[in-house]
Amino acid sequence: MKTFTSIVPKDMDAAAQIIRENQAKGLKTSVAGGGSDLLGMIKERLVAPDVLIRLGRPQQAEGINPQNGRVNISGLTTLDALSRHDLIRKEYTVLAEAAESVGTPQIRNAGTLAGNVCQRPWCWYFRNGFPCLKNGGDKCFSASGENQLHAIFGGGPSYIVHPSDTAPALVALDAELHITGPRRMIRAADFFQLPRVDVARENVLAADELVTEIVLPRARPGIRSTYYKVLDREAWTHAVVSIAVVLDMDKQVCRSARIVLGGVAPIPWRLPKVEAMLAGQRITPELAAKAGEAAVEGARPLAKNKYKVPLTKNVVKRTLLSLAASA
Repeated sequence: MKTFTSIVPKDMDAAAQIIRENQAKGLKTSVAGGGSDLLGMIKERLVAPDVLIRLGRPQQAEGINPQNGRVNISGLTTLDALSRHDLIRKEYTVLAEAAESVGTPQIRNAGTLAGNVCQRPWCWYFRNGFPCLKNGGDKCFSASGENQLHAIFGGGPSYIVHPSDTAPALVALDAELHITGPRRMIRAADFFQLPRVDVARENVLAADELVTEIVLPRARPGIRSTYYKVLDREAWTHAVVSIAVVLDMDKQVCRSARIVLGGVAPIPWRLPKVEAMLAGQRITPELAAKAGEAAVEGARPLAKNKYKVPLTKNVVKRTLLSLAASA
């Protein structure tokens, strides 16, 4: 691991300015919040910064702020603080459950919401330094190699899956991400991008931009939400298939739905056809089964991940039934 300079800026704007100054000098800069993913990548020699910017951490009480009916969450809020916050657990359950599903307690204590959303893929070819598309090469080795955990939707030319648990929850909640470097706002659904747009990147952030804050919309009566995650073993791992569901219910009738899959695509994968099927309907076992079938339309599994198709179908069906039946 090469030597680098560590800097703690006074705020996010200062961090963005340091990045721009280093770019002008030809220096490589990396940014760490909790640093659990980035520091691992540095040790694995996947990134080799000249300068490491370490961002400050808000106090838990300062990181999550209800304002005018909405909730502003600092991007540096830890996943543990997010998962334990009473308002998030009550009104935005899907996000609390997603945060508490990430990794181990040690990772949740250090890892931040912005870091989880912006983390790089965990494809074993990328993480082990193969000269793949994500590492600047000209080939996706997973396309014909070990692709058990790779994408069944939206793949090509790379077949990674987005590793974040909180990303599907934020898309399902229709959250906004505030970005500095210059300042702008973008909806969570528009933040992530497919490999066919830019194979080297998973989101729309420019090199000098940082996610500073996440804003959740006003909580409404009748909203029920949940996050469910299937692992490949009973230990810390990323989702094989996950689902974030937000239902707007009028007693037993679904007024509207937002359903987003994780672990199956290079971005959080929304299911608009399934959402339309549920609108105005009572969620019965028959409808949930049809929703599961519709959820896998267009799936393009690779040689070794065909099992994800029936798994996804059943995850959608069972999660909808469970949430619709909850009081």
